[in-house]
Amino acid sequence: MRAAVLHEIGQDKLEVLDDVEAVGFGPGKVKIRVRATGLCHSDVSAMSGVLPQPAPFIPGHEGAGEILDVGDGVTHVKQGDRVLICWLPACGVCPACKRGQTQLCLAGFMNAGTPNFKRPGGDVFGFAGTGTFTEEVVVDAGCAVPIPDDVPFEIAALIGCGVTTGLGAAINTAKVEAGSSVAVIGCGGVGISAIQGARLKGAAQIVAVDPVASRREAALRFGATEAVAPDALGDAKQRITAGEGFDYVFEVVGKSATARTAYETTRRGGTLVVVGAGAMDDNLQLNMFELFFDEKRILPSMYGGGDVLRSYERAIALWRAGRIDLESMITHRVSLAEINDALAQMRTGEALRTCIEI
Repeated sequence: MRAAVLHEIGQDKLEVLDDVEAVGFGPGKVKIRVRATGLCHSDVSAMSGVLPQPAPFIPGHEGAGEILDVGDGVTHVKQGDRVLICWLPACGVCPACKRGQTQLCLAGFMNAGTPNFKRPGGDVFGFAGTGTFTEEVVVDAGCAVPIPDDVPFEIAALIGCGVTTGLGAAINTAKVEAGSSVAVIGCGGVGISAIQGARLKGAAQIVAVDPVASRREAALRFGATEAVAPDALGDAKQRITAGEGFDYVFEVVGKSATARTAYETTRRGGTLVVVGAGAMDDNLQLNMFELFFDEKRILPSMYGGGDVLRSYERAIALWRAGRIDLESMITHRVSLAEINDALAQMRTGEALRTCIEI
């Protein structure tokens, strides 16, 4: 079968091969025919080594498709069911799951160290235990979440990661209050979803911050009240908040420099939400006095900061009701053979989300 493979960490292009096989099928597993997958910035971060991932590997973790086969003991899905792929399934029995913090379950991360593909030359890993830049994938049954028939595969794929992460950061983690002021730094697919979440919660001012003009223009269509380049954020802070700072600031880039800017842009007593996934050696510098004196809340948001299955259901309900726009987030559509074009579009900021149709 065809799949897009990264042979070594640090390479910037994938090779589309037709000699890849999905392996590991058995009890508690499902085999999925991938129909659509989104390109998320985390895939690029894993390729560059910012996020830890064994190689060679197949990127992709934001996918949807059809069940081809189910292993023994799998009862919640059957052959032919339409599903989205959850890259962070909850085991239901660990301490995090028992506390209701299923987004912190480590079971899914354990899958990342087990190859679920192979080629004639040896084993191949799937990114985050999945690997959706392929025609077929074998994953734990918990990764397969049934979707209603009226949800297109490309919409389900977006909900599988970017939409859930951004919406949840605003709704679950920050709990944005009506009438508040918000700034979102980084307006790709996740940032746009955070903007939509802040709008849903009734924020009065939502300032989108991004260096790419097309993304700033898009942010206005999705609910931002103003969009500025990074060097104009200070002026926006002065004009909108009289210099005090925003009630909520979302960092959706994953770099300590932008996180520091976000901290300084947050008002005293306000909330900084860290959404971007950064490198383990990129340290955020804060001094003990400012932590005490400013009393700013610093809230990391992992996969939307809430139960992912409930978050999927909520996103579908909001999409059906026309309260969030998911179709317009897909700015580019490519085939698997054109995956490197999609990577280039993401790196330049041209694309919000690219749908890879398989």
